[in-house]
Amino acid sequence: MDINATWVIFWGLLAIVTIGLLSGLYTVDQQTVAVIEKFHAFARLESAGLHWRIPLFERVAAYVDLKVQQLFVTVETKTQDDVTLSVKVAVQYFVASDQVFNAFYKLEEPRRQINAYVFDAIRAHVPGQKLDEVYANKELDQAIEHEVREKMQAYGYSIIDAPVVEIVPDARVKEAMNQVNANQRLLEAAKAKAEADKITVVKAAEAEAESKALQGDGIARERLAIAHGLKESAELFKEELKGVSTEECMAILLLTQYFDMLKEIGSRSNTIMLPHSPGGLQDLVGQIRNAIIAGNETVAGITPVHTNGSAAAN
Repeated sequence: MDINATWVIFWGLLAIVTIGLLSGLYTVDQQTVAVIEKFHAFARLESAGLHWRIPLFERVAAYVDLKVQQLFVTVETKTQDDVTLSVKVAVQYFVASDQVFNAFYKLEEPRRQINAYVFDAIRAHVPGQKLDEVYANKELDQAIEHEVREKMQAYGYSIIDAPVVEIVPDARVKEAMNQVNANQRLLEAAKAKAEADKITVVKAAEAEAESKALQGDGIARERLAIAHGLKESAELFKEELKGVSTEECMAILLLTQYFDMLKEIGSRSNTIMLPHSPGGLQDLVGQIRNAIIAGNETVAGITPVHTNGSAAAN
């Protein structure tokens, strides 16, 4: 054989061996375990890093992830009061490093299995509760977590938590619940408004009563001042006009007040319709004088005599 051909064969075989050896190299990511099989039988587990397997004889069957994973499961079910609702559960799980063999070889589709166990747990508990109890009761979370953890632990999966993240009733039921809530809030608002209106009315009544009281007090003071003024004017008349009685002075003053009243009314209106005439002035003075005399006689205990001459009954 030619020596050159020998070298070609040598380097060819060396290249094949080198390529074969290099093809056996593989890497495993962090928080991952590689399952190595030899002739389709379990050989060993390899952790993160660079490793080598025998080409053609050994293979990497799978890479098992050790990180915590989350699976959302949605279950349609019915409550005790016949309300159809959708329950959404978030299952958080992981594979323990010492349970990789069981996790890989004992369970083919772990996510579907977890989904089935969650379905079973929800349908075992929710139909026995009313809608309000499903919302308020935290035991459902614990029941799902306990049941799924107990069953999945045998397959090498550890369950961290399985909280109920969403409860969605039927659209019509949800609308009715919102309407009930809105009506309750409207009722509370109406009660608050009624209470505020009551306070406003009471305060307004108290203010009006106080205003009337102050107004009455003012009128009383005004009339008292007028009475004092009339008294002083009458005394002044008696001093200035000798021989004029007190009754006559009071009649003149009251007549003056009467004309002042007419003047005040006239200043506020263009037309005044009153049963009044210049000839009736004497009658007005006579009426004022008779009223004063009758008042004095009543105070003195004398029976007043009416203008028609008849005595009043005692």
